[in-house]
Amino acid sequence: MLRGHRELYERTRHLFAKAREVTYAASDARTWASPDQPAPGVRTRKLYRPGVMLDPTGAQHARFVAAAGAQVRITTAELTEALVVDRRIAILAGDGSFTVVWIPGVVAGVHAHLDLAWNEAADLADYERDYGEICSLAPRMLELLGAGAADGAAARSMGLSLRTYRRRVTQLLATLGATSRFQAGARARELGLI
Repeated sequence: MLRGHRELYERTRHLFAKAREVTYAASDARTWASPDQPAPGVRTRKLYRPGVMLDPTGAQHARFVAAAGAQVRITTAELTEALVVDRRIAILAGDGSFTVVWIPGVVAGVHAHLDLAWNEAADLADYERDYGEICSLAPRMLELLGAGAADGAAARSMGLSLRTYRRRVTQLLATLGATSRFQAGARARELGLI
């Protein structure tokens, strides 16, 4: 058990120095935003929840690591925030702590979970093509939802038809992994979007 990012980086840096393959899964860009990304030539896969793309810093990070050669995908699947190094070691994120596991059966299970989510996820470029508009509208929509604006007034203020506005709200809820507007607000606060 490691406490905090500093201890995580200090105690696991050697793993990444020798790694050939690293798969990350996170709900936000901060969980595995190590100052020491794997070296060039390392097969790096980063799997994020859609909320990452609603946060301008998170979206910028996802684009940066993709441009640096990592494969980046976005998934709506529930994720265990974890990373797997060379299919030998798994690191699981908790509330401010990290658990390092090297038990083969456990590592294989974590890797299988991440692979399943990876195979069903959208490539970053495809996700941005399909959901780029909702990501750009999200800050204003969250502001209006948080203020309790009626749908008609909110739609007018955004220059959208009522039907389009409601469709975008539904997409925003899905992107945040929320089933209600209240839950969307809570999730947006967790992500630091409002």
